[in-house]
Amino acid sequence: MAKSNYSVGDPKAEQMIQDLVDFCDNSVVPDLLKEILTTVVKMGMEHKDRGDFKLTNNTLKELRHAYRVFLPYRGKRKVVIFGSARTPESDPSYQMALETARAVVEKGHMVITGAGGGIMEAANRGAGRENSFGINIRRANLHIEGDSKLMQFKYFFTRKLIFIKESDATILFPGGFGTLDEGFENLTLFQTGKCMPRPIILVEPKNETYWESLVRQLEEELLPRGYISSIDMNLFHISHSVEDAVQHLEDYYRYYHSLRYVNKFTVLRFTKALSPAVVAYLNHEFRDILREGEFQTSEALDSEKAQNEFPELPRLVFQFNKQHFGRLNEMILWINRNLI
Repeated sequence: MAKSNYSVGDPKAEQMIQDLVDFCDNSVVPDLLKEILTTVVKMGMEHKDRGDFKLTNNTLKELRHAYRVFLPYRGKRKVVIFGSARTPESDPSYQMALETARAVVEKGHMVITGAGGGIMEAANRGAGRENSFGINIRRANLHIEGDSKLMQFKYFFTRKLIFIKESDATILFPGGFGTLDEGFENLTLFQTGKCMPRPIILVEPKNETYWESLVRQLEEELLPRGYISSIDMNLFHISHSVEDAVQHLEDYYRYYHSLRYVNKFTVLRFTKALSPAVVAYLNHEFRDILREGEFQTSEALDSEKAQNEFPELPRLVFQFNKQHFGRLNEMILWINRNLI
């Protein structure tokens, strides 16, 4: 493990920090523990703005609590469901959200919501308490209230971080400013590579036009002006039925498992080996996303083996340009649909 040069610069402080690291008795991440403690000490030495310290304190507490809640469930995929807190039970979207959450759970996944009313209530209700998480800012709905998997957050930014970090897919139903905020953040993080690839599914009842109208705005205003590119339209999928939404989710993870960046390489892990014919097709049809070299199959790389990161899974290794994430998403979907 490389020695970090990040320090307080005072031998006494350094020894106290090291003593705390030793006290934690965590052999996996002692370097990171030392850096976190060093940051706290450096902040304490640099200034005395109480507001800054309150923000940092609350942020660390919220993140620590969320990690602790989610840790026992990291082995199951989770779907975050967004939508308006004002949607009444009589609205077709409410029933659709309830049925979507129920179907997601039947496929073996869990559901995360903001724990509020409307669509969030419907999703927690459909998933059932045992398969629901709530990441709440205000009052929680009755279907998650009192559950150990309900978390109360002070800050939206930490809440939004946990939504992304702890989920594997995003389903959005029609909603207001908050829903659109979450939707565009998901798209932006995927578009810029700041989150792992995921299905982003825009769901609405048949014959409704909430998402269709938004996409038309993107096509008529943003695309012609060059604010987005055509490949960015591959970052999401519109669905008008529960069956189609859940099928898209299942298709996404049919063989694709996860992504990892290792030095200059991008590693895609799959649950089934890619045939030479599939790799040849990728090198012909998707070479535009390569910075250099070509797509190659591989076993786990050394750094993955060192961390015991799914060493049994076959890999696709390549030098991704880290720009065309819409095309990367298209490629993942193609592999899932054509790997036999």
